[in-house]
Amino acid sequence: MDETIREGKSVDMKITFADRMQKGESSIFTILNEKKDRMMSEGKEIFDMSIGTPDFPPAPHVITALAEAGMKAENYKYAVVDLPELQDAVIGHYKNRFEVELTRDEVMSVNGSQEGIAHIAFSLCNPGDLVLIPDPGYPIFCDGPQLAGAITETYPLYEKNGFLPDLKQIPEDVAKKAKVMIVSFPMNPVGVVAPDEFYMELIAFAKKYEIIIIHDNAYSDIIFGGKKGKSFLSFDGAKEVGVEFYSLSKSYNLTGARISFAIGNHKIIQMFKKLRSKIDYGVFLPIQYAAIAALEGDQSLVKEQCKKYESRGKKLCHGLRELGWMVPDVQGTMFVWAPIPKTFKHSVEFCNQLLEETGVICTPGICFGKLGEGYVRFALVLNEDRIDQALEAIRISNIIK
Repeated sequence: MDETIREGKSVDMKITFADRMQKGESSIFTILNEKKDRMMSEGKEIFDMSIGTPDFPPAPHVITALAEAGMKAENYKYAVVDLPELQDAVIGHYKNRFEVELTRDEVMSVNGSQEGIAHIAFSLCNPGDLVLIPDPGYPIFCDGPQLAGAITETYPLYEKNGFLPDLKQIPEDVAKKAKVMIVSFPMNPVGVVAPDEFYMELIAFAKKYEIIIIHDNAYSDIIFGGKKGKSFLSFDGAKEVGVEFYSLSKSYNLTGARISFAIGNHKIIQMFKKLRSKIDYGVFLPIQYAAIAALEGDQSLVKEQCKKYESRGKKLCHGLRELGWMVPDVQGTMFVWAPIPKTFKHSVEFCNQLLEETGVICTPGICFGKLGEGYVRFALVLNEDRIDQALEAIRISNIIK
């Protein structure tokens, strides 16, 4: 026996990690949170508008449903499959909310859209398959396919085009190679809403090149100007080409509960269910009952909340423009996408200085892709009084000038 082992001495074992872990860095939200904690420990006032975690509570009837289900011992077993009542609640909600007809084999729950988007590529893509993703776009749109071994190619979203994809500009050879395309409107981080014509063009594009569409529909209940959010599945032919993720995190403030749904093409849904059966035992039953209550219950709080987000967005954007920072109004989502002041060249540099001089935390645009450079994202998670205080801190700092 080796003397080191015999004597119980510690061994500096060499540990190697999977190559996939070399891609990307720690979440920017984790890094920002660590810096925030350090500043707060120093007694500095912080205005955290970095992470899109709603500050609104869930509706009382949703909390009650979760609590009552949590008191029943039988609800602590493996869920394995979705409750039929939950599937029916999704079907009913989509019919009432979006005028979309669904069947049970077109609906499945996932532990949040982030987790769902991270895993669905494993059921769709072989290593080397091509996935089209937006730039700028939410990081999981890139990370999920890459973890599955797929290759990602970006399609650009330019301000001059209203941050909408120009499908005609996607090269023919790229379109022919693409297996999957990820789309999201209303879109995080840019806060824009796509017109009906775009979805019709997207479906025709997908059919022409046989591309599977994954639509992230997390913000369809947070659209401003009196407009009503829609589902990708509302448009003819959508079910033939893809699926969408519908989250309860932002509409119903169930972020920590991690409950979302993959909905659409039944072949894709059934294969995704097969994959998930290998890695998961289903969503905790009390959370399923909470989701049923959210989808079937009073929807007035969802609409009231949307109005509050709109008011916050107007206050922040108007207030920043008064300070000389030309930030356009947001169309939807709980985010404001702001070009950085012209005196700065890089979004990370600006975010760091903004935090140090004002206590205001926002997210550097570069975190959402190369074309996000030159922008920052604010999450509308502070009430209007706190937004006023944040604006005053920015004014006093003279960072804009």
